[in-house]
Amino acid sequence: MDHIALEKSVTAANYDPLPVVLREAKGVWAKDIEGRRYLDMMSAYSAVSLGHGHPRILKAMMEQASTLAVTSRAYHTEVLGPFLDRLVRVTGLDMALPMNTGAEAVETAIKAARRWGYRLKNIPNNRAEIIVAENNFHGRTTTIVGFSSDESYRDGFGPFAGGFKLVPFGDAQAVADAITENTCAVLIEPIQGEAGIVVPPDGYLRELRALCDRHNVLLILDEVQSGLGRTGRWFAHQHENIRPDGLILGKALGGGVYPVSAFVGTRDLMKVFDPGSHGSTFGGNALAARIGLEALAVIEEEQLVERSAEMGGYLMERLRSMRSNIVKEVRGRGLWIGVEVDTNVVSARAVCDALLADGVLSKDTHGTVLRFAPPLTITRDEIDWGMERIERVFARAIH
Repeated sequence: MDHIALEKSVTAANYDPLPVVLREAKGVWAKDIEGRRYLDMMSAYSAVSLGHGHPRILKAMMEQASTLAVTSRAYHTEVLGPFLDRLVRVTGLDMALPMNTGAEAVETAIKAARRWGYRLKNIPNNRAEIIVAENNFHGRTTTIVGFSSDESYRDGFGPFAGGFKLVPFGDAQAVADAITENTCAVLIEPIQGEAGIVVPPDGYLRELRALCDRHNVLLILDEVQSGLGRTGRWFAHQHENIRPDGLILGKALGGGVYPVSAFVGTRDLMKVFDPGSHGSTFGGNALAARIGLEALAVIEEEQLVERSAEMGGYLMERLRSMRSNIVKEVRGRGLWIGVEVDTNVVSARAVCDALLADGVLSKDTHGTVLRFAPPLTITRDEIDWGMERIERVFARAIH
């Protein structure tokens, strides 16, 4: 069977996958239908941060599925409370609202910020503004793409909701200039992922925290990709020792096997919700809660945050030492690294295809940046295996 042709014939073309058909995966390794092995250097955009098929996650999943899997929030369960209790303790915040996907958690944050603005800051009704960054990526819903600066995300999907102000990423003064009496929140990624693993200047988040405190504005951070150990800290904002008012989490929270997300915030922010003001049939169901609880336990008990810092430093050093005329910049934190290529020589997608042929799974963004974000369980030997092939592919581009 031609699996790629079949998939293309029945699937809307909203993705452009690499030409490989995967059948199984374990840890940092995947195999295709022909039995060929690949090193996963993407981990499903951080969703598989714990590695493929982690035994503790699978055990918890099967145990919970065999007793009580999905029931709506119309009833209490014995697992949701412990899951969210651990989550708020890890984040240093007070309360959480569970959802399914990262985009849903972002939508939850937007609703919370606006209602907080009206009820606690006394912004006139329907006048609340949220400041966002250019080149942001917070998801694909119509509200979210409406405040994207990438026209390809917006094309053909309007009209869009108002109430958002775009400013340059990494420019605290631009945020200061955009704040008005109707500003309820600043919503940003502490490191921009889809934009190409863009790290802001040192002190940027601290400046935003100070600005938000000065003007009674919420600071909400989207850490769907950067959170839960990816950057060598539990959360990327901890590199600057700040505390947000709201934190958006997802991907790795589901242990690589199930969609789990949450919006976590201070008590003052989260108390704006009341029965019927927000909801989700599957958000916070028993299976999701059990998996999320186990994922948090695995990250802590297997010291994956520390491993990300150590292995990320090693991978960064290896990537920066490569000799190739196509590399313009190597940037990132922890096990989240972007390699910007010179598109006058080759596209990042072409490099991805070459890496695939050599047994390494990666994915470009915007045709300009290669992303390397392996599971946090990766070892030095496995990095060396991948780097041997990455260096070989990059060396071929030297003329």
